[in-house]
Amino acid sequence: MRKLRKTINQVFEASGKYQRAGRILDVILISIIIVNVVAIVLESVRSIAIEYRSEFLMLELTSVAIFSVEYLIRAWTCVDRTKYAAMNCSNTQKRIRYILSPLAIVDLIAILPSLLMFFFTIDLRFLRVLRLLRVFKLTRYSRAMQLLLQAFINESSSLLAAFFIMFVVLILASCGIYLLEHDIQPDKFGSIPAAMWWAMATLTTVGYGDVVPITPMGKLFGGVITLVSMGMVAIPTGLLASSFSEQVRKRRQLFEDATHEKITDGKLTDEQLHHLELLRYKLGLSKLEANKAIKDELNKRSSHLYCRHCGNRP
Repeated sequence: MRKLRKTINQVFEASGKYQRAGRILDVILISIIIVNVVAIVLESVRSIAIEYRSEFLMLELTSVAIFSVEYLIRAWTCVDRTKYAAMNCSNTQKRIRYILSPLAIVDLIAILPSLLMFFFTIDLRFLRVLRLLRVFKLTRYSRAMQLLLQAFINESSSLLAAFFIMFVVLILASCGIYLLEHDIQPDKFGSIPAAMWWAMATLTTVGYGDVVPITPMGKLFGGVITLVSMGMVAIPTGLLASSFSEQVRKRRQLFEDATHEKITDGKLTDEQLHHLELLRYKLGLSKLEANKAIKDELNKRSSHLYCRHCGNRP
């Protein structure tokens, strides 16, 4: 049983000799997710939903069954993953930690709305929207999504600080425009909560135009808030962009370090190349980037060996 569990884990993680099988499984699951999202969108069209009701129901039942089996298998085999195998605790505790991990929660969200439908009476429109959350399962298979998620995690404290500042500016903008415009436009700026709609649209630089100040002081105040909002919106964007770039740099550096360790005497064995290929796939690097890193390292080693052979310092 333990051997079977390890084998299944290698397939789901696309590692070891089951790398190809794991990639095929990933493609199948990605295809099912995309088909589900397209079906949920089409099902919102009443005429299509009525005509293909049985087909949509069959697709939903099949998808939920597949995703449920996937979730249970991942929870069962997670104890053999490198991350959890190194933990000094029982298998039950390892599985609990996995179930509470972000990716496992996303997997649960993908099946939970449909399972709840069998036990509770839920508005189908509400259920349809919740089922669209299955698109987040692509995070497991997309390296770019994983990089973005990691960027959010790494910059969480900075992002919270930025959003807190934006919230303070939102309150100040709402109070200011309320004082300047509520006597002239009581229907639009009759209260601070009502003024928050204008403040939110202005701070996010959306500017719907359905609520605008008309007094000279109100227009001046609105202009100042618009200028301030340009810098406010740029703060979270800059944080995420820099963190995303840093994640990409770290992954490239990790691959370069692994290449440096594997190359001996200016050569790479088939086993070492296979190991580097697995690492490349895990890190989400392109073959062009990996080949360039390997070629550069080989050139460095060749130059170093040539200098030693000539008796010169490299």
